[in-house]
Amino acid sequence: MVQQFCSVCENVLGAIGRTPLVKLKRFLDRSDVELLAKLESNNPGGSAKDRPARQMIESAMAAGEIGKNTTIIESSSGNMGIGLAQACRYYGLNFICVVDPRTQTQNVAIIEALGGRIEMVQPPPGGDFLAARIAKVCGLLETIPGSYWPNQYSNRENPRSHFEGTVREIDEALDGQFDYLFVATSSTGTAQGCRDYLRSRGRDVHVVAVDSLGSVLFGGTPGPRRIPGLGAGKEPRLAVGQSFDTIAKVSDLDCVVGCRRAALREAMLVGGSAGGVLETVRNMSDQLSGKRCVAVLHDSGTRYLETVFNDDWVQRSLGCSPERLNELVSGTNLEAVA
Repeated sequence: MVQQFCSVCENVLGAIGRTPLVKLKRFLDRSDVELLAKLESNNPGGSAKDRPARQMIESAMAAGEIGKNTTIIESSSGNMGIGLAQACRYYGLNFICVVDPRTQTQNVAIIEALGGRIEMVQPPPGGDFLAARIAKVCGLLETIPGSYWPNQYSNRENPRSHFEGTVREIDEALDGQFDYLFVATSSTGTAQGCRDYLRSRGRDVHVVAVDSLGSVLFGGTPGPRRIPGLGAGKEPRLAVGQSFDTIAKVSDLDCVVGCRRAALREAMLVGGSAGGVLETVRNMSDQLSGKRCVAVLHDSGTRYLETVFNDDWVQRSLGCSPERLNELVSGTNLEAVA
C-alpha cells in the first residue's frame, strides 16, 4: 500500500523543508552499505539554498534591517539567487542578483521570472568569479540607497538554517542512527550547520565535506572549476578556520559521472554538486561496510541539462568522450576518474 501525506502550508515559504530521505539501493555495487539521500530539490525553489534564503531575509526583517523599500543585493552562482528571488517576491522586496557566466541559463531565467534583476560580471583575465561578483555587490551597495546585502558568505543565519532544519530532519527521521553524513561545500554553511547540530546532540556521525578540485577551501590550490555551487575561488568568511572529519576533493568529471550514474541506476536527476557527493560515497565505499550513510543532495539535475547531461558540453569542457563517459558511469569497479 502506498502511503500518502499532505499538509497545508500558509504560503510558499512554509513549504521549505521537510524534504524526503530516499534509499539508494542501486547506486553502489554493494549491499553492505546503506545509502540514503536527502532530496533538497523538493524545496519549492528547488534547492537547499531555499532554507538560508528565507532565514536570512526573515531574520533581517525581524531585526528592522529590511523595510518595504529595501533592495536586496546578493552574489550567487544560481541556487541562492533563486531562493532569495522567491523570498523577496513573496515579501514584495526588490532583488538584484549578481552572477557570472558559469551560472546556468535556466537559473538566470528563473530568477528573472520571480522578478529579480540580473547583473552579470566578467572578471579580469586570471581573476576569480566570486571576487568579481562580490566587488560588484559592494559597488551596487554604494550606489543604491536603502540596499541590503544578506551576505551568505558570512551570515550566521546560513548555517543556522541547516542546524535547525536540514540535519535536524535527518536526525529525527533516523532517530540519530546513522554513521556518515556527506555534504557539498561552497560557503560551508550547510556543512557547518549539520556538523554543529550533530556535535550538540552528541552524535557519533562522521561528517565528510565534499569540495572541488581547484577550490581554495581548506587550504586548496585555485584552479578551473566548471560545476557551479561547489568549492570557492575566494575563501568565504564563514569558511575561515573550519574543519570537518574528512575533506574529500572531486573533479568536475566526478560530478558528471555521479549525476549520470544516479540517472542510470536510480532514475533520479540530481545536480552537479550532488553528483560529486554521490561519487565521494562510491569512492569511499570500501571503508563504509556495515555503515548507514546520508548524502545531502543540494539540487536537481533539471537545471544542468545543457551542461552535465549534455555530451557535447562534457566533451568540449572536460575532454571526456561519450564512450569514455559511458564506461565510467556504468562501470562496476571504482575506477579513478582521470
